[in-house]
Amino acid sequence: MNDNYTVLAIFEYSSEAQITKAKLEAEGVQTLLMDEKTIDSDPLISGAIGGVKLLVHNDDVLKAKRIYSQIRVYATDENNHLYSCPNCASNKVLVAPLERKNVFYMLFPFFEKTKRKCTICQTIF
Repeated sequence: MNDNYTVLAIFEYSSEAQITKAKLEAEGVQTLLMDEKTIDSDPLISGAIGGVKLLVHNDDVLKAKRIYSQIRVYATDENNHLYSCPNCASNKVLVAPLERKNVFYMLFPFFEKTKRKCTICQTIF
């Protein structure tokens, strides 16, 4: 990975990453996508390689985070209600990245339980 770029977000599919990338570039933010072509060739391996990474230039990180926080979709439950953080009660909750702490979850990531992460206080629950 290029040292001049920072991962802003990770997406399961490249189409989601492309939409966000287009918005950021329209606002003048320099972006790159990583692992996009690999996942486009076989979408089922997205979980295994960690998804499509949206990178932004280090000079644009703060601007990109501000823009992305305005357009991102936060996690909802089965009734389409936003999750609430148990620590700070914020509704700005995303699905947390997989931890893959042991070999079993590395080989079979779909068995790992889904966790959520608050974007305000960084609590994982």
